[in-house]
Amino acid sequence: MTRAKNTSKAKPSLIKVVYFDEESASDYLDISAGGREASTSEEVKERTKNMQARVETSVAAKLSWLPFIGASAETGAGIDVSSAGRSLLNKTLSNTILTDYLVQVAKDDRIVRMQDLTMTAPTDSMAYAKMFTPYMVIAKTEDQGVDLARLDEALASAKGYYELLGSNKNGSKRVLRFNIKAFRNNYGLTDLGRMRLVFHGVLVGQTLERSLGIEAEMSSEVKDKPVTATELVDGKPSENKDLLDVYDVVLAGVEYVG
Repeated sequence: MTRAKNTSKAKPSLIKVVYFDEESASDYLDISAGGREASTSEEVKERTKNMQARVETSVAAKLSWLPFIGASAETGAGIDVSSAGRSLLNKTLSNTILTDYLVQVAKDDRIVRMQDLTMTAPTDSMAYAKMFTPYMVIAKTEDQGVDLARLDEALASAKGYYELLGSNKNGSKRVLRFNIKAFRNNYGLTDLGRMRLVFHGVLVGQTLERSLGIEAEMSSEVKDKPVTATELVDGKPSENKDLLDVYDVVLAGVEYVG
């Protein structure tokens, strides 16, 4: 008997996570719980407790031969699994938040799904500088007025979110903000312009493209009044057509359509 071929269009599935703002996703899950905060919180705590016990025991069994573990497989849950075990446990719990987020966001239009965007950093922006400062550690700094080797550290301390421009095929632009600590699997800002990614974002406001420059960010003068998220929700018309929508990115990844 020949099985009929399924000709229906497959739903895209996420197969690679490049960026995931876990704290924002966790807050989103708490908010989405609505009136079920208490029961949801207890459920998550209980699941986390059970998962921790299973992971710790599993790690101990597999790594007990290592001298730095300091505990045997027979000690069971609650053991100190050292840095190796904690790393695995943290990743497991992180993936739990990720899967819960993907289930919830599939039925929520408040999270904007964006794709087919070309990601760039304005040449005079902090994001552009952050892409290159990690390489400055090999540069000679004796003749420079600034310690280039420490510039990357300074940027990381001064700014947590970095803005990139996302442009589609018709030239329309928007600003996507990334938490520099939320990249996964050793990806970074420079990788975003080289990949075909899907972004999940929350509309948080509007800004001008020229305001992304370093000089504008460090200026104490406010030349253009920003539009707040409240004004956007209330439907207040924008008086400046040059304003670009700003999205805080929660997740970025690669989708596969079978």
